[in-house]
Amino acid sequence: MQDRRAFFKTGAAAALSIGSSRILGANDRVNLGIIGLGGRGRYHVGAFSRIPDARVAALCDVNQEARERNSAMVIKAGGQKPAEFVDMRKMFEDKSIDAVSMATPNHWHSLGTIWACQAGKDVYCEKPASHNIYEGQKMVEAARKYGRMVQIGSQSRSVPGFIKGMRLLNEGVIGKVYMAKGLCFKRRKSIGKTPVEPVPPGLNWDLFLGPAPMRPFSRNRFAYNWHWFWDTGDGDIGNQGIHEMDKARWGLNAGLPTLVSSTGGKYVYDDDQETPNTQLASYDYGDCQIVFEVRGIITGGESGAEPRGGNTVSNIFYGADGFMVLEGAGFKVYKGENRELVLEEKSGGGEDALHMKNWLSEIKTRNHTGLTADVEVGVRSMALVHLANISYRLKRTLKFDPATMTFPGDAEANRLARPEQRKPYAVPDKV
Repeated sequence: MQDRRAFFKTGAAAALSIGSSRILGANDRVNLGIIGLGGRGRYHVGAFSRIPDARVAALCDVNQEARERNSAMVIKAGGQKPAEFVDMRKMFEDKSIDAVSMATPNHWHSLGTIWACQAGKDVYCEKPASHNIYEGQKMVEAARKYGRMVQIGSQSRSVPGFIKGMRLLNEGVIGKVYMAKGLCFKRRKSIGKTPVEPVPPGLNWDLFLGPAPMRPFSRNRFAYNWHWFWDTGDGDIGNQGIHEMDKARWGLNAGLPTLVSSTGGKYVYDDDQETPNTQLASYDYGDCQIVFEVRGIITGGESGAEPRGGNTVSNIFYGADGFMVLEGAGFKVYKGENRELVLEEKSGGGEDALHMKNWLSEIKTRNHTGLTADVEVGVRSMALVHLANISYRLKRTLKFDPATMTFPGDAEANRLARPEQRKPYAVPDKV
């Protein structure tokens, strides 16, 4: 009881006393709350408003302007005026909300998901699943303990063309696969430097930072550029790159490696960004490997994967008999010494809607194994990103134990796997 009283005192788990949401029938609409109303959150508002099985019933954001703008979107789409919340914990107390969509910055994904699970809410959590290795494990633990349907926004897992390509890889279409290479060559211009200034009216800066250390407000730490600071983001390897990282692991049908090495830097630019704009990571699985590369400055493509719209965002799988390139929503297979194109699959888009509909369907069946990107899948793929970033930050190769999710005998690496978080927003030991 003492631990429970302490937890309530922080305000972190007030929803524990509420219990589960209502039981939904096949024809019931899911009353949905959307948390985080920036660019991706606005997309969620529009996308879920178009899905008949969902009703956008509540909105949450620390910024008043974002709440007002998105509330108007819901009404324009034909919905009723949604309830509005500044603090997600207040939304979780609302028994009428069945599930939540988490589109906050990265550093809020795990804690917000854990709180939602404790409140009996199912969760669609945008990628990446976690901001560090430890909190990702607690996410999975909370989802299982409270029987919640937690889908991670790795939408590629719902694309028919990719599903077929992965099946063919496992069936041996290019022979034994010895390497998966993920490419994140996405042009990122310099963010420049912005000064410290007063917090804008209508913005709760303390709630925005949440688990992150308290910092003075500056424009670059807010809006989209939070991606490029270690407190709140994971660099492009954890932003765009996590999609390709997830596909690399999926195609290899692999878990986590025992050895990782990552190098790179923030080159050319003199600005506020902390994370690298150029990064190379290698993961050793013994009989195969994953290689991942990030390039944010002007660059060419890769043999077999040419730029699309100025970017090369792709995966290449190399096997004993040939290679497969994922592109768009399909793939190409090249075989033999002459690298002849022997198979091509073109698939339409719409992966977001497919992914969201899969989650809404499984909310009603209560079967997490039916989710195309269950929380455990997302957490495991994101662990690869964390491994690379920890190696990069420590500037050395790391040994990793997938069984314990730790770096044996390496206190420095283990501290970065579970960094200190700001109270009362720290992810708890007991979820």
